[in-house]
Parts: sequence; structure tokens; C-alpha cells
Amino acid sequence: MNVTGTQPMDTPNDQYDSPWKRAVENYFSEFMEFYFPDAHAEIDWSKEHVFLDQELQAVVQDAELGKRFVDKLVRVNVLNGDEKWIYVHVEVQGTKQAEFAERMFVYNYRIFDRYKRPVASLAVLADKHKQWKPTSYSFSVLGCKLSFEFPVAKLTDYEKRLDELLVSDNAFGWITAAHILTQKTRTQHQERYEAKLRLVRILYQHRWDKQRIIDLLYIVDWLMQLPEWLNSRVWQELETIEEKEKMEYITSIERIGIVKGEARILKRQLERRFGLLPEWASEKLKSAKTKELEAWSDAIFTAPTIEDVFKKSKLSKKS
Repeated sequence: MNVTGTQPMDTPNDQYDSPWKRAVENYFSEFMEFYFPDAHAEIDWSKEHVFLDQELQAVVQDAELGKRFVDKLVRVNVLNGDEKWIYVHVEVQGTKQAEFAERMFVYNYRIFDRYKRPVASLAVLADKHKQWKPTSYSFSVLGCKLSFEFPVAKLTDYEKRLDELLVSDNAFGWITAAHILTQKTRTQHQERYEAKLRLVRILYQHRWDKQRIIDLLYIVDWLMQLPEWLNSRVWQELETIEEKEKMEYITSIERIGIVKGEARILKRQLERRFGLLPEWASEKLKSAKTKELEAWSDAIFTAPTIEDVFKKSKLSKKS
């Protein structure tokens, strides 16, 4: 989770370094199986696949036709046919763009021109415009005709399958559900908080391996931006779940970050009510533990002075 503060809701992070990129790299077979099952069936997954990010940038560096979440080039082996291996160009597109189909075509022919190997271009459309689904690029001039078609997976098409996605054993079933819930809670902080908690609880119920859980927690935090005070509550719930289930995915460093984030929030609340904090109060916040911060947060609403905020928490501990 973002323990150093969150951006405004739905303000995109650096799209070239998004968790989508990490997820596609780490779980490429699942990505293909979920969104493009026919293509997945033709690939020889017993052979290693290779990501060629630097090669892709060299091919298309002067053909930047709009931004996207993910742009990947992968070399894979196929099961049948004359070609032992081919290239797969993958794009995850986050916004509706008029030039998108043209870019798919341009990248396809540039990759083919560079490597003289067949290129499969595949697109995942993660935008919110349900009717926008470009699948081809073509033109005709002076009797010369060109037509380029490419498979597309549209995330809005999965909205009616939300319950099915949440229990899917495929990582991209859960990721798609997270994306859909993000879109549905675009301007609703409380609803997004509840949806984020729901996703996290279901994620823990899957009982996948530790690294997979951490990767997917990273994705849901990137997708479902929340105000810092609500994000801290998500962290608290995570700690409760881990204690109950005897799991540990949140590292000690991250736990320190949680406490620091909660202390910053409480400091701002105290200053709004009582003005600039005395040094002794600032020191208490710096050394506080989670339970102390929770007690002080409760006391702030009824305590008449800043001294009483901390006194009340002591009294509650003794009782």
C-alpha cells in the first residue's frame, strides 16, 4: 500500500512503470490464457518466453502515437507451423484514442521489418468507453488495399462476471475485477474503501504464494487510490487479517510506514483543532505505536485540550 501518501483519486501514476507491466511480465501465461485463450493454446509454454523491452523501444522510439499502460514485446515458441518462434506485441490501453488502431498497425509492421518474423499484436482495452472497441486498421488508395486486424479484450465486457472473476484462480481474473471496481468507485471514497477491502480479503482467501499476494496487493493499491486516512484503515484491516489467519505478507518496514502515515494524519488533525503542536506532543507522535495512535484519534473528538488527548488515552489503558 502507498504508505508515503496517495495521489488524488484516479490521477495516473507513471504509466510506463505501472503494476500492469509487472503483472504481465510475472504472469504472462495467465495473461494470455485469460484474455486470449485461443492464442494461449498455440504457444509452447514448455519453452522459455523472452521479454524484449529495449528492442521494442529501439523499434518504435520515433513512433509515439499516444500513451498506454503497458507496451510489451515477447518472443515465444509456437506448437505448430513452420515458424519455431514468433513475436507477440501486447498493449494495455487505458484511454480512448482515435489513433490507437493506427499505432497497433505501425508497431506491427515495424517489428516485422526489424526481425522478419511473424508478429501477433494483441490489445487489452482498459478504458471506460463501452462502445469503443477498435479491432482493425485499413486503407485503400489507387487500387492498393491494406487491412490489419488484431484481437482485443475489452475489460468493460467482464462487468457482469464480477463474482466469477473474484474467485478465479487466474491472477488476471482478480486484476480485472479490481479494475472494474476501480471504475465503479471513481468519485466515491467510502465505496472505494469498501471495494478495496473486499478485494484484499478475497485475495487472502485464495492463499496463493507470498510473492503473488504481494504483487497483487501492489496492483490494487495502485489502481484504487484513496485519501491517506482511508488507506491507513485498509492497512489496519490487513494487519488484523494477517494476525487472525496467522499470515505475514506485510513486512516490518511496511508496518513502520503504516505507523508513520497514521501519525502524520493525527498530527494534522491535532493542529487543526489545537494549533501548532508543542515539542512534547510531536515527540509522542514520533515514538507512538499503532494502539496509542488509535486511542489518541478517538480522544481528539472530546478532549478540551491537547494535554487531555494524551491523558484520556492513558486513562483508557488503565480501565
